[in-house]
Order: sequence, then C-alpha cells, then structure tokens
Amino acid sequence: MFYVYILISEKDQRTYVGFTPDLPRRLEKHNRGLVKSTQHRRPLRILFYETFSTSPEARKRETYWKSGAGRRKLKEILQNSSDDKSGVFPSEREFAPQRKQRFF
Repeated sequence: MFYVYILISEKDQRTYVGFTPDLPRRLEKHNRGLVKSTQHRRPLRILFYETFSTSPEARKRETYWKSGAGRRKLKEILQNSSDDKSGVFPSEREFAPQRKQRFF
C-alpha cells in the first residue's frame, strides 16, 4: 500500500504534498523535524490522504497534487470547506472513485 498525503501546517496554514509507503512513520518524521522541507512549519497534521496499490500510481497522483492544477483544486476545496463553516472536508465525490481517500 502506498499513500499520497497532504499535510497542513498549524503554524502557517500552508500545505505540503508527499508520498510514502508508511504514513504514520512519515508523519512522525515530519513532526519531529526530520524532514528538511517541513521542519520550520511544525506542527503538521494530515489534511487528506489517498491509498494506492502501486508506487507508480501514487507517484502520478502526487505529481498531480503538486502541479498547478492540483494546487488550484486543493485551494478550491479548502475555500469551499471554509465557506461551508462545518469544518468537514468535502465529500469523496470531488475525486475519482477508484481510489480510497480519507479526510480529516
């Protein structure tokens, strides 16, 4: 199982997109300051993740979330969820149905 995840910094509200085969361990590394690109933005929490069967599928999705189109989509989703005032991330209907997703 491979994970594509989006973290949000509780310090500056910026997001980080990553890929890993071990999500709990990777989150711990981020929050312990062992990942250079996020060490100054701690604490971080998982905003969203998707699971994939293969590494190439996960890498492709990670590339999408890091692209301009993916960032725009994430910004749109975050804006819509903050307008909603429910504090709940949007439904899975926003995304392709063949992937497992979890929202926090």
